[in-house]
Amino acid sequence: MDEKGGHVSVRDTGIGIPGEHLPRLTERFYRVDAGRLAAAGRLGLGLAIVKHALQRHDGRLEIVSEEGKGSTFTAHFPTARVQHVSRNHNGN
Repeated sequence: MDEKGGHVSVRDTGIGIPGEHLPRLTERFYRVDAGRLAAAGRLGLGLAIVKHALQRHDGRLEIVSEEGKGSTFTAHFPTARVQHVSRNHNGN
């Protein structure tokens, strides 16, 4: 958490996503490699669902990717939507 809110990132070291696809990744049914994903039974809904869930909490999804190096997906939540929970040294 910082002065802008809370942030949760997931990073991979996969093949990355070509830049021309980044603006459309959160569209329903959009797939970078439609043939490969369709064969695996994937519909191209995952990131669209994430984006809409974040919007319902006044958040946003940021996607940064570099071909050959991987991708980082970050959920940003505004300060008003983040609750700080104190835990004792035992994690409770």
